Amino acid sequence: MMNYDFKVFIEPDMEAGGYIVTCPTLHGCYSQGDTIEEALVNIKEAIELCIEDMKEHNETLPDTSKILIGSVMVAA
Repeated sequence: MMNYDFKVFIEPDMEAGGYIVTCPTLHGCYSQGDTIEEALVNIKEAIELCIEDMKEHNETLPDTSKILIGSVMVAA
């Protein structure tokens, strides 16, 4: 079994409260939680379900070793 390091984004949910968390490497993979900790637990479960579905459909899992995180400063 191979270990994967999926990057996730966590943002406050300004409308409902809590946090929204997405995994950009797995398109459409997202979850939420009342706290950051809960959101992270929930996205881990969502990622595991996405991987399980991909394996059932014989899809290639993404190579997470080449994913980089950066930021860009913009004046507005």
